[in-house]
Amino acid sequence: MADGGGQLSSAVAVEAPRRESLWRRTPWWARVLFVYGGARALTTIALAFTAGQLTPQSRAGADPDFFSYSALWDGYWYWYIAAVGYPTELPLDAAGYVAENQWAFMPVYPFLVSALAALSGAWWPVAAFTVSLLFGFGAAVLLYRLFLLRLDEDQAFFGVVIFSVSPLSFIFQMAYAEAMHTFLLVLALYLLIRRKWGWLFPVTAVMALTRPSGLAFALTLALYWLVRLVQRDRDPFPRREQVVVGGLAVFSGVMGLFWPAAAWIATGSITAYTDTELAWRAPIIGHQHLVPFAPWFQAFDFYLGAPLGAIVVVLIVGAFALSLVLPSVRRLGVEMRLWVVSYALYLLAVFFPQSSTFRLLIPMFPLAGALAQPRSVLYRISVIVVSLVLQFGWLWLTWGPVSSWWTVP
Repeated sequence: MADGGGQLSSAVAVEAPRRESLWRRTPWWARVLFVYGGARALTTIALAFTAGQLTPQSRAGADPDFFSYSALWDGYWYWYIAAVGYPTELPLDAAGYVAENQWAFMPVYPFLVSALAALSGAWWPVAAFTVSLLFGFGAAVLLYRLFLLRLDEDQAFFGVVIFSVSPLSFIFQMAYAEAMHTFLLVLALYLLIRRKWGWLFPVTAVMALTRPSGLAFALTLALYWLVRLVQRDRDPFPRREQVVVGGLAVFSGVMGLFWPAAAWIATGSITAYTDTELAWRAPIIGHQHLVPFAPWFQAFDFYLGAPLGAIVVVLIVGAFALSLVLPSVRRLGVEMRLWVVSYALYLLAVFFPQSSTFRLLIPMFPLAGALAQPRSVLYRISVIVVSLVLQFGWLWLTWGPVSSWWTVP
């Protein structure tokens, strides 16, 4: 009896490492794809369930098919751009102000989807779903390689897990440009850390015409240039590299202004792009000019009243600034931290906080690397569970059976 029990214990002890080693022996990219694919399978189930609860008053109506449902909100705009392009005459509302129109959306994603649809014969929403899904998988694979430059394998992998199940991640399989932009941004940060300057020029150009990011990335490069210059005694920054990085910063800034310039040339209005963007906030605060760093104060004054709104904004900014000096954030390295700072300043300067602001936080994905560093099993399980619950909550509030159109995802 004792001998048989010992043999059984030995068998179990051998089998456990064998199962673990099988996972460890699996190529890293296969493990990343498995995790990301599992997360998207859960998202698909949640989307199918939510779509089944819609009412005739919902944005998509009752019982929409899955692919047209995945092309709601911004997806409709991208679909419209694919069909008719951009207006040369800005539409006006009843009061004579510029109304919502296609110029608020960058062209690379809808045109790429249209190219795939034309080549494959697929329905546009199906092609959009496919493009987003594939870029999401690509972003997850690249993100692991990016985190691995600053973290160990275990932390880098869990960073990808957090990215895959994050409350905003279901947007990576919708007809939105976020998945494509995230892929390009991960690639750009990877190239920046590896100092592959030549490749950064085309990547930055395409990225800036996928989602608004050129100006924020230009600020990142400018700050990076200053850091390298200050630290040149410890990390040599030769003159040729100074010129290349400085030129790249200027190039990114030019690409950030390219789309507003294109709208100006096409419509004849120098403020075509900004007037179009302001049209989305006009129903809340009325028609106003864009004043840098004013939108957040305007929004929180509207939501909470003065002076409480301004106090909350200051507290948010202060808390964010303090988070940047945490050891877990500092371990991400200067490049990722500079991007997070630059993008945060960009959002603070020009965007008006509303429900879609949560989606606009996706480019801050490097912070997933900071959240991934604790190794407690309980902590990691809690992060996954909380993320999935928040993801379903956001899905339900923005894509669910609601009749209020302001809850834009």
